[in-house]
Amino acid sequence: MQDLAGKTAFVTGGASGIGFALGRAFAEAGMKVMLADIEKDALAAAVKSLRKVAPNVRGIDCDVTDPASVERAAKSTYDAFGNVHVVCNNAGVAGGGGIDNISLDSWRWVLDVNLMGVVHGIRTFVPHIRAHGEGGHIVNTASMAGMQGDLGFSPYTASKFAVVGMSEGLAPQLAPFGIGVSVLCPGFVRTRIGESGRNRPKHYGQTETPDPASPMGIVVAHIAQLIQSGLDPSDVAARVLAAIRANDLYVFTHPEMRTGVEERFAAIGAAMDKATAPGRG
Repeated sequence: MQDLAGKTAFVTGGASGIGFALGRAFAEAGMKVMLADIEKDALAAAVKSLRKVAPNVRGIDCDVTDPASVERAAKSTYDAFGNVHVVCNNAGVAGGGGIDNISLDSWRWVLDVNLMGVVHGIRTFVPHIRAHGEGGHIVNTASMAGMQGDLGFSPYTASKFAVVGMSEGLAPQLAPFGIGVSVLCPGFVRTRIGESGRNRPKHYGQTETPDPASPMGIVVAHIAQLIQSGLDPSDVAARVLAAIRANDLYVFTHPEMRTGVEERFAAIGAAMDKATAPGRG
């Protein structure tokens, strides 16, 4: 989509971080913007802030783990702005990982938000965009954790690998309808994802806090430092805006992380070589 002015964007996780930056970038591009988020006070503040940039910005409470909530948010958007063209399935949370004390509650929570939240967005908006026939674009937020397994055995890594694969499969299916797909794979960005537990519903149990002296506690503290010194969300949003206009499938923001991806691909290539070698067992 080259011309975004006058079009409508729907952004989940829009009250802060990358989602808020996306909303601002879309508003500055002349789009009508619906920010969706589970955090009501932050959402109200985000909408108030963006209305200083453009008048056509609204907010809607939305729990992406609940398909009915996403559908209600979509209807509110249609009622406010008409057709939706750009959908950013951006809401995401971080959850503990590792092989000690594996928490099924944490796995369910992270997968319900990071994976099923994307599925619910696609299921809700793709039929609408196909029906209005004006074209559109789907942006699914993954992570560099969806391109390499450096974070180890964790629901976060699993969810982001799934979002990458789902986006790769979705793109050729939507292309004939004039709908593009991008999967955003950022590295460390200055967001509040490390505080995801603030929005964790009670039915997913309590957020586990690792002992700061434990191996997992040390990893969590290190990641928190990397996030604090990470890329500004506005830089990520600028890359996404460019990717929508260029119809790019992959959106990367941290080229210095390329080595890790290449190492993974090299290992895969070596395993393929073994499979084709004479005398394989």
